[in-house]
Amino acid sequence: MDIRPEAAGDAEAIRRVTRAAFEGKAYSRQTEAAIIDALRAAGALTISLVAVEEGEILGHVAFSPVAVGGIDRGWYGLGPVAVRPDRQRQGIGQALIREGLRRIRQRSAAGVILVGDPGYYARFGFVSDPALRYRDVPSAYIQRLAFTKDVPSGEIAFHAAFDAR
Repeated sequence: MDIRPEAAGDAEAIRRVTRAAFEGKAYSRQTEAAIIDALRAAGALTISLVAVEEGEILGHVAFSPVAVGGIDRGWYGLGPVAVRPDRQRQGIGQALIREGLRRIRQRSAAGVILVGDPGYYARFGFVSDPALRYRDVPSAYIQRLAFTKDVPSGEIAFHAAFDAR
């Protein structure tokens, strides 16, 4: 399996993988593929990586800018991350996230924020932070990974693409 940046012509396969990965999940609004498309259209996909095996896209991860407390502090949002259902639990998502974190750190990012399962994301160094808020999401699911000592607090504003339907 190879991990590479999204290339021209990958959008439809990313859409299919993302829709399949989130289909039927109670925590999903089924808008993840639309979010990725909107981020792409806005030029806000800071990092967009795909996992590929034998020419097939198996998974995808996106990173995009976020503001905290109304200020752009060099932080990025992780997500959506998706893996084809028949290939889940094989380390593909983990590999995508690790490579994405490596690349975002190379861009001198201050850190990464996400909304997700703390039991999963702790393995990457993410911690829940009650000083961060996002809509009505319980604080346990709002997580950060700081690359510097400057840790923001306040309301998280993901890119407007996260409101895509």
